[in-house]
Amino acid sequence: MPNLKERYKSEVLPTLMKEFSFRNVMEAPRIKKVVVNIGMGEALDNAKALDAAVNDLQQITGQKAVLNKAKKDISNFKLRAGKVVGVSVTLRGERMWNFLDRLMNVALPRVRDFRGVPAKGFDGRGNYTLGLREQLVFPEIEYDKIDKLRGMEVTVVTSAETDDHGRRLLALMGMPFQKRGKN
Repeated sequence: MPNLKERYKSEVLPTLMKEFSFRNVMEAPRIKKVVVNIGMGEALDNAKALDAAVNDLQQITGQKAVLNKAKKDISNFKLRAGKVVGVSVTLRGERMWNFLDRLMNVALPRVRDFRGVPAKGFDGRGNYTLGLREQLVFPEIEYDKIDKLRGMEVTVVTSAETDDHGRRLLALMGMPFQKRGKN
C-alpha cells in the first residue's frame, strides 16, 4: 500500500479536482498540519502526571511536546496565569503524514466498539477535530508503563474552504466516518 502522501497526490487530488471542478491544483484542499493536544487539568495538583503526559505524547508523535500555559486567572478552577494546563504537538510534513497513516489504519480500528468517527467534528472552515478517550489505542504506548488513561484531541487543519470539501478530502484519504443517521 502506498503511503498517505503518495496516495494524496495520485488518487485523492485528481478525484477532488474532478468532483469540485477546481481549475487549479492549488485550489484543491490539502492537509496543512495536525495538532495533537492533551488537556491537563490534573497537572495543577500532580506534577508527575504532566511528565507522563509529555512522555506519552512524544512516544505517539515522535516529536517534542510543548507545554501550554493558562493565559489568565480563573478562581473557580483554582487556576493561575502561567500554570501549565495542557500539552500539545504540531505535526507538519513527513511526521504529519506518518501520524495520520497510523491514526487511520492502526489506532482507530483498535478503539473498542468502533463504528467510525463522528462527522460532526468540523468547525465550519474545513478543519476536523477528533477526540480519543485513551492513549492506549496507539501501539507505541505500553499498558504497563502508563500511570493513567488520558484522552486527547487530534485536530486536522486543512486548506479547505468549506466543511464539505474538508470532509470529502478526509474521506478520500481513508478517515472512517460514521454512516449518516447515527450519532
